Amino acid sequence: MNHPPLNRTLKVRAASLRKGMTPEEKKLWYQYLRSYPVKFRRQQIQAPFILDFYCHQARLAIEIDGSQHYTDYGRSYDQWRTKHIEKEGIAVLRFSNSDIHHRFDGVRIMIDLIVKKRMEELKENQS
Repeated sequence: MNHPPLNRTLKVRAASLRKGMTPEEKKLWYQYLRSYPVKFRRQQIQAPFILDFYCHQARLAIEIDGSQHYTDYGRSYDQWRTKHIEKEGIAVLRFSNSDIHHRFDGVRIMIDLIVKKRMEELKENQS
């Protein structure tokens, strides 16, 4: 599928989000994803959205959800957004801020399992 050129507003917003990561995003990035053996990107544009973290090889987005995601509107918007991202063949994995603070080892294990599973599935589908 052809995508329009990235618009400047999204580029500026993504750069701003990279500079102003939440404490939970920083923890996940600096304590795990930055040195993960498969490359992840921060604040990756997947127009018209910006994904918190994205692994191209696994076609996997990781989203860290703060309290605004647990309102009725937040849940509805996230479902709509996830549906559109998944239409592009990208799986979406969500963790709460609480998961990052209190279950960080479990988060890391889950990410590792899903990345490996996705990469294997994508490899099989290419055959």
